[in-house]
Amino acid sequence: MASRFPWFRLLSLLTGFLFLYVPILLLIIYSFNASRLVTVWAGFSPKWYGELLADSAIMNAAWVSFRIAAISATLALVLGTMAALVLVRFGRFRSRTLFSGMISAPLVMPEVITGLSLLLLFVTLEQMIGWPAGRGVMTIIIAHVTFCTAYVAVIVQARLASFDMSLEEAALDLGAHPAKVFFVITLPIIAPALVAGWLLSFTLSLDDLVIASFVSGPASSTLPMVIFSSVRLGVSPKINALATILVLLVTVAVVLAAWLMRRSANASRAASEG
Repeated sequence: MASRFPWFRLLSLLTGFLFLYVPILLLIIYSFNASRLVTVWAGFSPKWYGELLADSAIMNAAWVSFRIAAISATLALVLGTMAALVLVRFGRFRSRTLFSGMISAPLVMPEVITGLSLLLLFVTLEQMIGWPAGRGVMTIIIAHVTFCTAYVAVIVQARLASFDMSLEEAALDLGAHPAKVFFVITLPIIAPALVAGWLLSFTLSLDDLVIASFVSGPASSTLPMVIFSSVRLGVSPKINALATILVLLVTVAVVLAAWLMRRSANASRAASEG
């Protein structure tokens, strides 16, 4: 139908882009609104960006969120890659179905259930062994790693399933050590999946509100928690400026990831052809 009616394909494409990006474009435009009222345009002004940078509460929350997201994404990348290697390379083993289900469970588990169960776990551990002493950045990182690992495992597992094993077998036949084969051949080939998994984990951790609300302490408020608290009292133009900066950072990260993945794919293609 799309080939017979090219205008229908173009109309569908435009409708989809407008539906997705017009709200973001409006948010960026209103971040330069001079008025204190968010929906009343009073001229162009970048003053809210200056007030945003002078707001110590938002800046501290942003630093906490970025630190948690970076650490959680890195730990989830390591654990998720190990889980994917076990599921793909170890074949059929006892309790494989149970292990696969436990890895994938956070994907379908409601965030409220995950947050509440982790809160009960931390409280029980604190009463039994004295760790963790209260809740803060550490408990948020542990909570984020639990669900980010599942996303990394799924992405890396899909890449490993389509991996050409003959490349590793050829290197092993030539006398290469298994560890060297992994770091020289396997790791560069699955690098695009690793980058995608890390970025997805970083975004999910940075965006999380529900689970962090359960497992955070008084001195560990994340950026979504601060934004949600301030929005309940009324939307401030500073929030629009903050959202615009986040959109800019995400855009840069996506472009950088696409460039790295394309470069890695070209290198892998050149290596296989050579």
